[in-house]
Amino acid sequence: MLSNSQTKRLRADATGQRDAFVRAVVDGLSRPQKSLPCRYFYDARGSALFEKITELAEYYPTRTETGILTTYAREMMDGTSSDSVLVEFGSGSSRKTELLLRELPDHAAYVPIDVSTDALAAATARIARRFPRLDIRPMLGDFSELSRLPNDFKTRQKIGFFPGSTIGNLAPAEASRLLLRFKSLLSAEGRLLIGIDLKKDKATLESAYNDSLGVTADFNLNLLAHINREIEPVFDLESFRHAAHYNAREGRIEMHLVSRRDQRFEISGHRFTMRAGESIHTENSYKYSVEQFQTLARCSGWTPVRVWEDSEALFSVHELA
Repeated sequence: MLSNSQTKRLRADATGQRDAFVRAVVDGLSRPQKSLPCRYFYDARGSALFEKITELAEYYPTRTETGILTTYAREMMDGTSSDSVLVEFGSGSSRKTELLLRELPDHAAYVPIDVSTDALAAATARIARRFPRLDIRPMLGDFSELSRLPNDFKTRQKIGFFPGSTIGNLAPAEASRLLLRFKSLLSAEGRLLIGIDLKKDKATLESAYNDSLGVTADFNLNLLAHINREIEPVFDLESFRHAAHYNAREGRIEMHLVSRRDQRFEISGHRFTMRAGESIHTENSYKYSVEQFQTLARCSGWTPVRVWEDSEALFSVHELA
């Protein structure tokens, strides 16, 4: 369970997170191509919907990455010291993380970082029950803006974990800057385990983001519902539809919320209009070849060490040092 001090800290951090949420929404909707940061998909309902997405027949990334981790977790943790710290960027439910945690030495620590108070609290409580001797230090916030880790971890060996090909949500230049930030946080002696979705045929990619049950559509629309709940009730969800397609030139899946009609709305004193057919760009998911990602890693201050793939070459997990 969370201690009283951890609970109070999470609640205090939540106030600052709401203010940042408002600023990000207003900024994104003020752009010529309206957009919303995909990190705000993951409120309690969004996290639950994403868990459903991971179980869909069309959505291969989660089960494929989980299979890689199940097979190679012990190998990935080889040489980990007894005072090591596993730092997870965007921890969510932390389900896949358990595969690594069970291979850590007894005196290790775990730092889950996430923007969702509910997801962070639930995962922390579950991990504490599963690993009662593990030192767990949850951090609420945007990992891309994180400047430091707990001070008493400064001299300890740190292993970063960034699963789910979440880095694919960023354009390559932004991904490079994030990798540089991770390098600074984890220190020169740290290493990073990162999941990367591999390039493949268009049909497989588009099917994964346009499932037959409409769960991904609900997940996408929930971003507007999140704004309605946390900021103010401004969006009529029936006035938008989900759209996802593969942009071959950019090498990425794009998700949009398309306006079904001309409409006006106001958020925190800022007025916006949308034409029928105009979209809000909610997510990119860049796909890489192994060689492309290793080049990106080298340009971002990392040295590629090992890479693990599934038998169909759908997904990969990279070790960087």
